[in-house]
Amino acid sequence: MLRLPLLALSVLLLSIAAAAADGGDDALARRIDRVLSASPVIDGHNDLPWEIRQGYDDWRKPLDLKAETSRLPHPLQTDLPRMKKGGLNAMFFSIFMPGTVTGPKAVNDALERVAAVHKLAEDLPNEVALCVTAEQVRKARKQGKLAALMGMEGGHMINNSLPVLRMYAALGIRYLTLTHGVNTDWADSSGDQPKHNGLTDFGKEVVKELNRLGVMVDISHVSDKTFWDALEVSRAPMIASHSSCRAIAGHPRNMTDDMIKALAAKGGVIQINYLDSFIDRDLYEYSKKSQSLMRELTEKYPGRENAPKRREEVARQFGPAPRASWERIIDHIDHAVKLVGADHVGLGSDFDGGSMPAGMEDVTHLPQITEALARKGYSDSDLRKILGENTLRLLADVERVAAK
Repeated sequence: MLRLPLLALSVLLLSIAAAAADGGDDALARRIDRVLSASPVIDGHNDLPWEIRQGYDDWRKPLDLKAETSRLPHPLQTDLPRMKKGGLNAMFFSIFMPGTVTGPKAVNDALERVAAVHKLAEDLPNEVALCVTAEQVRKARKQGKLAALMGMEGGHMINNSLPVLRMYAALGIRYLTLTHGVNTDWADSSGDQPKHNGLTDFGKEVVKELNRLGVMVDISHVSDKTFWDALEVSRAPMIASHSSCRAIAGHPRNMTDDMIKALAAKGGVIQINYLDSFIDRDLYEYSKKSQSLMRELTEKYPGRENAPKRREEVARQFGPAPRASWERIIDHIDHAVKLVGADHVGLGSDFDGGSMPAGMEDVTHLPQITEALARKGYSDSDLRKILGENTLRLLADVERVAAK
């Protein structure tokens, strides 16, 4: 019998373990590639239209999404080359403006943002396909194109008009976030003091009209009472396009466990938000404590270029901000899946809408989510559901309700 010195035996065992680990990692990499190549990978909420419409700060030429934007003076988190690297093949472009922009100006500015997305598809017909149905998304993926969908982030943009809402639907809007950071004239927001006790009678008519139009009712940003009112009124399942779990991080933008269960019971989907202050408890508490000062500094030093200055000022008074890890995203996904199953959870990043956690700086990092969930034991089927199949199923369900 061959006898090895203890040190040599230890080295041999470690080498065998390392080789097994390498083989396991190779197998996992192949599995992730297989899942990503077979799956629609859908981001339910991306704020890129804001940047497209703004003409990228003071530049006098359109933003070129065919080029990587990471080296620009104010880098974006999304562009076509990096979407391909991250495996992202479908995305809801958010038609957004602050809720304080109202009336005819809100309609005008919203239409310009919608037009910017239409023009993107027209200018890049070989790379981008404008989609309004689940079937069109699948067709675009087979053609190797980015499926561009649109969601409208804030009911203030309909200017209290159902005819305006119908025109948005005709132009391709496929979800309406009932409120943004402040109340509308007909719905309460999670970011404002209650004014209507949820939805007004007109707000309930908005929900019914969305059902008739085949447009998803989005309850991200709404107050808890608005959520429950919308759930009661809607004939179709609803979406939370970019919300996370309040049980993990207490931000009012996030959903309680009871809300997540009720959303799922009606066939809906919660798409987990990645923004650092929404997914990390310590950072949320820090942000809440420094909120008033940050608001003052934003008025004093507006614009993306002044963000570092604002953060430095806040740090002087409150100390350095905690740094959130991208792994908190996995915690929120896993929490929601444990509550309602993998059939009701998706991804709604909020890329280009705020600060991302460490390790999820841009869309190239998306495969990390698939890998982390696979390591936790998620099946290929569940991975495909979370990556995009749930969102397509919901979109098709809402289409069917409208057709009845």
